[in-house]
Amino acid sequence: MRVSCFPTEDPEKVKQAILNIFPGSEFEIGETGFFAKTTSLEKFKEVLLDLRILDTARRKLLKGREGNRTSFSLNKQVAYVGKVSFVEERLALGSIDVVIDDVELDTVIDDIAPKTINGEIP
Repeated sequence: MRVSCFPTEDPEKVKQAILNIFPGSEFEIGETGFFAKTTSLEKFKEVLLDLRILDTARRKLLKGREGNRTSFSLNKQVAYVGKVSFVEERLALGSIDVVIDDVELDTVIDDIAPKTINGEIP
């Protein structure tokens, strides 16, 4: 993940936004923000299920796919309160830019955001 941290933002709150969705992330400080890495997408998956946005998530994951990678952006203010909102365009305060890289990407996508029938997992 990559996330900008502007001078008007509290870096600890920006980190917390990431940790609320991707707990256990490891951080590196960059010139304009943070880079974070995690091996677990369980909390992300749980939030998607709780918010009932599996279809939206699946579309975003498939739309951002290139080979063994998929990318998407999340609203960091929404992530700070433990929820997920996908963003299409650049936000004034930036976003959490996520890249998932896995040789078994189809399996990962199916696990995170399985196909649904009428909004329900069959």
